Amino acid sequence: MLQADEVQRYLTTAQAQADPAGAFTIAPLTAEFEARSHHFCTLFPALLPDCHALGLTDRDRIAADLWNLWLPLAQTLIRDRETLGRPVVQGMLGGQGTGKTTLARILGLILDSFDCRSVQFSLDDLYKSYLERQQLQQADPRLIWRGPPGTHDVAIGIDLLDTLRQAHRRLPVLVPRFDKSAVGGLGDKAAPEVIDGVDVVIFEGWCVGVRPVDPRVFDDPPEPIVTERDRTFARDMNDRLLDYVPLWHRLDRLLILHPVDYRLSQQWRKEAEHQMIAQGKPGMSDADIEQFVAYFWQALHPDLFITPLTRNPLFTDLVVEIERDRTLGRIYRP
Repeated sequence: MLQADEVQRYLTTAQAQADPAGAFTIAPLTAEFEARSHHFCTLFPALLPDCHALGLTDRDRIAADLWNLWLPLAQTLIRDRETLGRPVVQGMLGGQGTGKTTLARILGLILDSFDCRSVQFSLDDLYKSYLERQQLQQADPRLIWRGPPGTHDVAIGIDLLDTLRQAHRRLPVLVPRFDKSAVGGLGDKAAPEVIDGVDVVIFEGWCVGVRPVDPRVFDDPPEPIVTERDRTFARDMNDRLLDYVPLWHRLDRLLILHPVDYRLSQQWRKEAEHQMIAQGKPGMSDADIEQFVAYFWQALHPDLFITPLTRNPLFTDLVVEIERDRTLGRIYRP
């Protein structure tokens, strides 16, 4: 158990780091504050081993994130489940290295502690099969990597969310899974996971919730959309994004993990690959990473597609800024 002075120190640290605008800020000495404090004291020691396993080791930082984001977000989802009278779907948008998978896992652990059943799946789990993607690449050689609009099976995603959102469904549901290591790292569909129904669905991905933009923005786009060929590719990806809008309509909430500078994702990817190589695992060279990341920016540039969403209260419920050291920064509602 945490000692009383340790609890007070963590709560003081967490509150001091809270955003002044206060996406989740509550006044002291209220019932909600007391309830959150109680759950914090129970959850913090229980979550530490899982946080450490996920690479989170700073106790003060874990305490602050638990108080400012993880716990209030879980409580919000539980309340939404009760209000809607059916499972709630939380969308989570974030580029490479923003921590969306880690957040989804921690959120699932917290929900479990409240006896709230959850399932996490990624946009990656909706990738088309290796064979289908090969055929797609033959039709459009520009699709050299999986990831851009057109490489996912949107119909499967729509059917899955429609099934999971049913209020009292307890029959088995097949959740698609994707194995990135299959076919020599090119990836292929894996055996689906069988679940019996849930209360909360956490759906994360690098472009979850991203919608088409006015094509005129490609007349003078940011780098690395430079050549006419780049601009044509960007316009085509924007058009294909229309097919994803019915899938986004199944989201009840959207959270955006937004780096203070979108270019940090390239640096973070390099750091991750360097660590893999240092451990004797295969990894991409810096030049390959730069080409890989630039490809995604050419398809759906963060400044054109994600930044506007951080200011759009119609589609976005919560924005979490990610600092250069990957810690959580300001948390706010658009």
